[in-house]
Amino acid sequence: MRVNEPRPLGRTSVRTTAMSFGAAPIGNFLRPFSEPMAMEMVSQAWDLGIRHFDTAPLYGHGLSEHRLGHALRGYPRDQYVISTKVGRRLEPAAPGTFDSGLWVEPAPFAAHYDYSYDGIMRSVEESLQRMLTDHVDILLMHDVDHYTHGDAQPEMFRQAVEEGFPALVRLREEGVVSAIGFGVNETDVCLEAVRRTDADCVLLAGRYTLLEQDPLDELLPLCEKRGVSVILGGVYNSGVLATGAIEGAKFNYAPAPQEILRRTARIHAICRAHDVALPAAALGFAAAHPSVASVCVGSRTPEQQSGSAALFGARIPGQLWDDLRDAGLLRPDAPTP
Repeated sequence: MRVNEPRPLGRTSVRTTAMSFGAAPIGNFLRPFSEPMAMEMVSQAWDLGIRHFDTAPLYGHGLSEHRLGHALRGYPRDQYVISTKVGRRLEPAAPGTFDSGLWVEPAPFAAHYDYSYDGIMRSVEESLQRMLTDHVDILLMHDVDHYTHGDAQPEMFRQAVEEGFPALVRLREEGVVSAIGFGVNETDVCLEAVRRTDADCVLLAGRYTLLEQDPLDELLPLCEKRGVSVILGGVYNSGVLATGAIEGAKFNYAPAPQEILRRTARIHAICRAHDVALPAAALGFAAAHPSVASVCVGSRTPEQQSGSAALFGARIPGQLWDDLRDAGLLRPDAPTP
């Protein structure tokens, strides 16, 4: 498996690469990123063979899109794929006057949910301006999940499907975007979105990993049946599958529970027995499902990024997967390399 392996995206003409660049970190996720380092990360990703770059207005409240667009400006536009998202509008606001959540030193814009038809259209226009481009290859409805909206989720999801998604369809018909879908962190929401819309793809973060395989029940079979491609994010479960079961290891951006640490330690022990790095197994497993078009990795340093790229191509003996299944750590129906 190669980082730059071209893969089709659903029924569209878009071609992604097996590994894609997650641009959340360069939007100052959890800690600041300098402008030169952000540029360096994008440049290094290009040199590694990555040609799919994923961002969103939320990431740094416009900062990620801005930095990514400027970093890619010198490369031929027909040689790379940009995916971004809709569902939030950004409005100018003085620093410190709005909640920036996990984004440190964001751009001076407050984010407001807007899944309406007009809101989607305005959001896309603003994203195009921030990224210095005339089109987006992949456009995703963002965060229509329970974690984000709580009790309001059913109404937000209804609006996204009934009002916002027709805007995505129109943009696809007009050639402003080439592929449309949803980007969420919850399997059940992703499943309902595929059932109810003509999505080309979905970006599912953190739910199909060596630690979580519930999407094999319904979501992945449905995507395979309909020709809907899956882009996987969060395949390290936000850290624990990269670091192993160490003190302070993160799972879903919080300290990993003891059960997760124990399960990770068991997986890690089998990987060590086959002289395979744990994160290499995490990447290889995620990329193996036939519906998965790309694995999106967000790195914080050039060393992390080059390390993930090297691990992506690691050879993994088939016996490792057999041993994980025998130990009850991998579902029997989970495809493996």
